[in-house]
Amino acid sequence: MLMKAILVGFMGSGKTTVGQLLAQKLNVQYHDLDDIIIEMAGKSIQQIFDDSGEAGFRQL
Repeated sequence: MLMKAILVGFMGSGKTTVGQLLAQKLNVQYHDLDDIIIEMAGKSIQQIFDDSGEAGFRQL
């Protein structure tokens, strides 16, 4: 059975912590979108905002 969940919430609300715990409990992979964006862009989220602003970040 394919199982997917998306956690949405404000910055600092615990999405990463809950996601990691949930993935561990369900024995599924956990992916953090921030980590994927950092890998794709080759720079930190802050660097993306500094270089391209929010609009540039949202285009990723």
